[in-house]
Amino acid sequence: MSEPIFVPSLQALRSFETWAPLMRAWAGGVEVGREGGDVRVAGAVGRDGWASSSGTRPRGRASAAERAAVERVRDALVVAGVESVTFSARIAPSGRTRLRVMGPSPAVESGPGSGGALLLVEGAVPEPWRRLPDPASAARPRRSADPAALERRLRERLPGAIGARDEEIAAAEARLGLPLPAELKALYRVVRGRWEDWEGDTRAGDAVYETVGCELLPLDAVYVADAASRPAPWRFAACEAVVTPPDSAVQGLVGSPGWIVFGDNGGGDRLAVDLTPGPAGRTGQIVMLSHEEFLGAELIADSLTDLVRGVEPRGRRRNRPRGRGEGSAVAHVNVAHLRSVEAAAHPDLEVLCIGVWDDPPVDLTPVVGLPRLRTLTAYPGTLADPRQIGRLTGLEYLEVGPAEWRTLLDAGAVPRSLAAAGITTHGLRDHERLVDLSNEILALWGRPPIVSTVVDGDLGSLPSS
Repeated sequence: MSEPIFVPSLQALRSFETWAPLMRAWAGGVEVGREGGDVRVAGAVGRDGWASSSGTRPRGRASAAERAAVERVRDALVVAGVESVTFSARIAPSGRTRLRVMGPSPAVESGPGSGGALLLVEGAVPEPWRRLPDPASAARPRRSADPAALERRLRERLPGAIGARDEEIAAAEARLGLPLPAELKALYRVVRGRWEDWEGDTRAGDAVYETVGCELLPLDAVYVADAASRPAPWRFAACEAVVTPPDSAVQGLVGSPGWIVFGDNGGGDRLAVDLTPGPAGRTGQIVMLSHEEFLGAELIADSLTDLVRGVEPRGRRRNRPRGRGEGSAVAHVNVAHLRSVEAAAHPDLEVLCIGVWDDPPVDLTPVVGLPRLRTLTAYPGTLADPRQIGRLTGLEYLEVGPAEWRTLLDAGAVPRSLAAAGITTHGLRDHERLVDLSNEILALWGRPPIVSTVVDGDLGSLPSS
């Protein structure tokens, strides 16, 4: 077990008084998980949520006392500058408690629950987040794109609007590092989008929404929707793949240096001028980036002029992987999709996810040597020989169960190409063993270990179950 390092900002997070109300609330509701009279409680608390391990979940909905107890831990997270932390506790009937707080660690990705990815290479991001747009040098704007006509229409519909001065537009271009498209300049010359310009008159803001077709961002809030602006946890991001069909108007990217965001649909989805269109797209088309998806965008207008006019685009092809069958970049082998690894094997395969499985464990031989395979996830017990993973020399993300990791470590077969890793636990309550395993993996890359802090305390007598 790693010795805790004293950091003043972590003092409250590693204090028994911080955790005692939550331990008391959860221990009092445990239905199963008693071992020799002791209660085992484990889980995670994050700024955006909390969870307990399977078998130790409190009865019913969260009570006011539980919510208050969680907030106490969350306050400590904020003080420590930490997103989330995992824990386990063994509570005797007398109330004597041994609490283990695991983390934080700069080598573990934070999240609302346990199971964050191990960050083996500092600063590394999954392949889709490194993908740049394909060249679109042959693309041209639609004939409907008409900055002068757009400006006239906007001035007619918004006669009292305050527009941006030339120096404000120049400042925005300097901040972004690229010139604004002509249509976007025409828009902001008429209305710069600042609420203070409307002096609290909500009708003026509504008029802009109705005229432009979206909630207009202030000029100084316009930004480039590159990949960094659309972050995602490794365990999800590594299972995505960039695919742009030849008939698509929009490239299926995470982000692009040519997506200039200027508006919002009112529900969190962002509107952008697209300067890097897909094979069937046009320069300056308007796309919408969903806040619920990591990849791609939807074509909503062929030009900013068409958006203001309310003209539908000629096509609305969204960008998604070609499906989960043979020949796709992402393959799911489980009871509901592909029924064999052979069916998933294809030179274009990037992501292989092996899920719930009723048949005998699978052989990975069919995917050994595939040139683009970079992600493998597999439920515990689904692999016939985990040592075969060592032959997948291009993997950058691997997520398997504790037993599979143990086999790889003992055989010296952990792929050194990995940039991040995950451990699939499915209710594992021995968090201390999980931390030890994680630290063994991190040590292969010389990464900082997860610190496990042991705190003893007394909760008082617990009610019998």
